Amino acid sequence: MSHPLINKPVPKNVILKNQDNEDVSLDSLIIVGKPAVVFFYPRDETYGCTKEVCSFRDSYEDFSKVHATIVGISADPPESHKKFIQRLMLQFPLLSDTEGEARKAFQVPKTMGFMAGRVTYLIDREGLIRELFNAPLNFTGHAEKAIEFVKAQAAN
Repeated sequence: MSHPLINKPVPKNVILKNQDNEDVSLDSLIIVGKPAVVFFYPRDETYGCTKEVCSFRDSYEDFSKVHATIVGISADPPESHKKFIQRLMLQFPLLSDTEGEARKAFQVPKTMGFMAGRVTYLIDREGLIRELFNAPLNFTGHAEKAIEFVKAQAAN
């Protein structure tokens, strides 16, 4: 699938609230020299999203070994993210995109034309989006694809 942001830098000036209700510039989390994974998911506490987020959590050691950054984004408010993080014992931040500005900046397609998309952006060590994984019903595939990508980045 072709996407207009492939081989382009991560969108700049996207500021979202994290789980602690603090403003975070998304591009500040993308550190040059380290691969990064930014995944968009529909909603906290739903079956598919819980499976997806837990697959990133359960693979966190693999991401840590190559110093990769992981960031999850949904439209849920910070309070929801905080509870979700605590309940699932997540090791990475979740950002709140209540106004849809990050989805717009990343041009996240909707699923079936109306649902918030489930898309993972794979970012190289130079801060360029190199691949994306758009599979609304392959909940654990997002982390699997991301691990392959970050390991390949570390090998180069």
